[in-house]
Amino acid sequence: MPRRRSIYAVGMLAIVLVLVVWYRDLFKSLLQGPLIPISEPTPPRKSIPEKYYTVGNASQRASAAIVILARNRELPDVIHSLTQFEDKFNARFQYPYVFLNEEPFTEVFKRSIHALTSASVHFGLIPREDWFQPEWIDEERASAARKRMKADGVLYGDSISYRNMCRFQSGFFFRHELLKPYKYYWRVEPDVQFSCDIEFDPFLFMQGEDKQYGFTMALYEYKKTIQTLWLHVQRFMESNPTLISPDNALGMLTYPRTGTAFYNLCHFWSNFEIASLDLWRSGAYMKFFEYLDSTGGFYYERWGDAPIHTIGAALFARKDQIHFFDEIGYAHRPYEHCPHGSAHARGQCGCDPAQSFDAKEGSCLEWYDGLFA
Repeated sequence: MPRRRSIYAVGMLAIVLVLVVWYRDLFKSLLQGPLIPISEPTPPRKSIPEKYYTVGNASQRASAAIVILARNRELPDVIHSLTQFEDKFNARFQYPYVFLNEEPFTEVFKRSIHALTSASVHFGLIPREDWFQPEWIDEERASAARKRMKADGVLYGDSISYRNMCRFQSGFFFRHELLKPYKYYWRVEPDVQFSCDIEFDPFLFMQGEDKQYGFTMALYEYKKTIQTLWLHVQRFMESNPTLISPDNALGMLTYPRTGTAFYNLCHFWSNFEIASLDLWRSGAYMKFFEYLDSTGGFYYERWGDAPIHTIGAALFARKDQIHFFDEIGYAHRPYEHCPHGSAHARGQCGCDPAQSFDAKEGSCLEWYDGLFA
């Protein structure tokens, strides 16, 4: 009997230890950050069909524009991005540019841009009501949040202009007068790098394959910036179940062991986006944004447009309408996506695949791949 009790005690201790480790990892992830999924072989990713590898001309172009949000003082960084973008893509395809700014662009800025491209260029002023902090925001509460985040070392934690930008990109840029004629956009930022020749037309691919959102990198959000965001997302879903796509991508954003209760913080890095403007113009997304905006979370916390766009795409598009542009080499400090294998060779890429962010700690691309595993 003593030996049997001893074996029983050892067995119970082993079970307890397994449960302790499991709960420790789960609650550590919920309180401090996400669990990184166990690495498994990446499922085969669909490459761009050959028919989209074509030199663009006016008759072949999709209804699309390159959108660049920039300030006059960022001209050197814009020149850096645009020089590469023209060389790697747009000198061949000639898609129009739409530049947006909360202040009028200077003549120096305009002349400098026109000197870089033969494509058409449009310069737009952002309406004041679409950019600045709304009057209904409790500034005392917002100011306290900024001070708290600054003390915690949160990036842009004390910045009002950054919050203005995130709110604008989340809910207003696609409503700008200059973008009304278009169905698709490619977001390009100042001071980014394109390392591969892009000899296919991403817009015709999006249009022809019924895609809604395209990205190159996925990573985890700073938890301190979105403390209540997922709570509000859940409330929206509960109140508007019929607006959610039946074959959605929520599986990418939530811990599989806990249902939809916990957001894993994964989001597409929205400084690179190729997407449908109609996705954001849809009644479902507009209702979603207006609800989130009404909570004040862009100012009482520091909600970024990246998680807003990611969750919006996951809710209102089908998962097969979200595409990873593996063939496009792209860098925005400190991260870089670099194609591997035949895509690297075909694009004559000037980047090192070993340095690609995809499989590094902090990337959450595996969650996206898991949707199709």
